[in-house]
Amino acid sequence: MRVFQIEGDWGFDHLKLAERPKPVPVAGQVLIRMHAASLNARDLIVPVRGYGRATGELPLIPISDGVGTVVAVGDHVTRVKVGDRVCPTYFQGWISGEPTQERFATALGGPLDGVMTEYMCLSEQGIVRVPDYLTHEEAATLPCAALTAWSAIATHAATRPGDRVLVQGTGGVALFALAFAKLHGAHVTIISSSDDKLEQAQNLGADTTVNYSTTPEWSQVARKIAAERGGFDKIVEVGGEATLVQSIKSVRIGGTIALIGVLSGLSPTLPLGAVVTRQVRLQGVTVGHRDGFEAMLTAMAQHRLRPVIGKTFGFSDLKAALAETAKPTGLGKTIIRFDHDAA
Repeated sequence: MRVFQIEGDWGFDHLKLAERPKPVPVAGQVLIRMHAASLNARDLIVPVRGYGRATGELPLIPISDGVGTVVAVGDHVTRVKVGDRVCPTYFQGWISGEPTQERFATALGGPLDGVMTEYMCLSEQGIVRVPDYLTHEEAATLPCAALTAWSAIATHAATRPGDRVLVQGTGGVALFALAFAKLHGAHVTIISSSDDKLEQAQNLGADTTVNYSTTPEWSQVARKIAAERGGFDKIVEVGGEATLVQSIKSVRIGGTIALIGVLSGLSPTLPLGAVVTRQVRLQGVTVGHRDGFEAMLTAMAQHRLRPVIGKTFGFSDLKAALAETAKPTGLGKTIIRFDHDAA
């Protein structure tokens, strides 16, 4: 079978198309024929070993998110059957409960082999069935970006109807956060540096928008938007160093800031007095567990939510797809469609 793998050394020059034997499932495992994959910012970091030892060892098959169909099962498999369409979970070993070092060491696409392979063999515990209404491309976007947003909005922040939620940017996680916050009955504000993207966000349901390029001190505008609640109940924070102080100024007393990304840097100077005296909750979010994934799918199916899809590439065009993911333009998730589906 064809795979993409990082071999010989780290770096995009060592990301190569290769062949591996087709795996055979043993007891408790399933064999999945992959249909599509979806790219995340993480997939730009793994090939250069940006996570150090946690990235894994070579050769490594990259990319964490995908969807496929179960084509064979080992003995004693009960969660799925041949013909079921499934997504591998991002953390193969995190089924429920609190995160642990051992559970975090089971991420696909580093340190474990990822989804850029025509066939995957996984434990039946590390997959979830996906709703029929979603296309392959839509389902492929769910394991990392969607579940991260769901964990922030539903699990950790416990968003309720009437809440004021602020979401930074219009990337994959941000658009899922917008959709899930609206599903929970919240009023959602999106900030971005692009008026065009803000207009598209409004078309996707955003109630208000702020351009942080033309309004660098955007917390002043944000506080007015959420004035009746004394600030935002929840903020989905992806900027890090350049935005976290503004988020702290924008959140209400007792509010939650879900820390998802650090796009602008890792070392902010924080007004800790405001965090303490206003009892602000800073909650780190790293994807989520399988139980959360299945809860998210139930909610999505009930409301027929559909992910926003960007450009689509073929299996052999992975490097071009990664280059597209690195661009700050466009809206929607970058997709890899496996060529055998077109045959």
